[in-house]
Amino acid sequence: MTKQGQLPRWVDYGLLPALNLIAAFIVSGLVVVVIGEDPFEAVKWIVYGALGYGEGVGFTLFYATNFIFTGLAVAVAFHAGLFNIGGEGQAYVGGLGIALACLALDAYMPWYVTMIFAVLGGALFGAAWAFIPAWLQAKRGSHIVITTIMFNFIASSLMVYLLANLLIPQGSMQPSTRNFDVGGQLPLLRNMWPTLDLGQSPVNLAFFIALVACVVVWLLIWRTKLGFEIRSFGANPTAAQYAGISPVRIIVVTMLISGALAGLMGMNEVMGSQSKLLLDFTAGYGFVGIAVALMGRGHPIGIILASMLFGLLYQGGAELAFEIPTISREMIVVIQALVILFAGALEHMFRPAVESFFAKISQTKQAEGAA
Repeated sequence: MTKQGQLPRWVDYGLLPALNLIAAFIVSGLVVVVIGEDPFEAVKWIVYGALGYGEGVGFTLFYATNFIFTGLAVAVAFHAGLFNIGGEGQAYVGGLGIALACLALDAYMPWYVTMIFAVLGGALFGAAWAFIPAWLQAKRGSHIVITTIMFNFIASSLMVYLLANLLIPQGSMQPSTRNFDVGGQLPLLRNMWPTLDLGQSPVNLAFFIALVACVVVWLLIWRTKLGFEIRSFGANPTAAQYAGISPVRIIVVTMLISGALAGLMGMNEVMGSQSKLLLDFTAGYGFVGIAVALMGRGHPIGIILASMLFGLLYQGGAELAFEIPTISREMIVVIQALVILFAGALEHMFRPAVESFFAKISQTKQAEGAA
């Protein structure tokens, strides 16, 4: 039986995100028509650029890896009723922890040993950057949205100072660390499996680390006592507190986990593709993670699918801008923004109508059963 305000899981997790996505693509198609191009031709080049050849697939997976980490970070906080939009700053500082581990060990250890310390460094530094906003929310009532926004800017300024003054190699004009030695580089998949046709794409072992993170988050949220407490607190903080769940503990612990997941994004960029820490490597991935978490309904499987979609848009959009020059890179950003808009801010646009529709179907079946 479907009551008003309740939907079958396949509708909530499948149909509604699909409707939002279709609406975004329709509006995007209208934008393409306005500038005088064929929207179907544009879709063809987007799909081909992302999935039509090996290198395109590799870049799609590479971008998706970043979105998986940041999407998981946002989703974990969502389950506790917290809106962590500081993933950008947490990923930035997490990249610092990864870089420090690589700089210290790359000349002495093989990559698989360095990787362990890099994962720990990224998680610890990301969690540390999330701790202060979490503590301010839990102890002082400061709104998590405001504090995490501000900490994004603080992280950016901090990294500029560190890279331009302390971590920059002597004699270099580029604000970045030195290139890591082989012991500080994650293997590229094209080198691990030469038979795979991935071209020159930078997709690396971090993709599998992201998949492992998805499994860990699923086990944490749905198979542990802590996960139950997080979901209970997110559903009803007053009832959870009455049941003996400490709001301070849940807020702080959840934000630490969220920050740690965001910090791991640097594994893909810093230790993976770039082999060094440089300015602005986060490139807005932390903000896109919000839309990924919303579209994926906070579930790891949904987050993987949403990440693949945004990876497709990023890589396919680059191919589209190359093949149809009238559709500039700025237009591609507009299309991506429309998807984020409908998946995020307008997430519930179709929900009232869909809920009403399924409630009527349920009432009809009840009436037929009573007759």
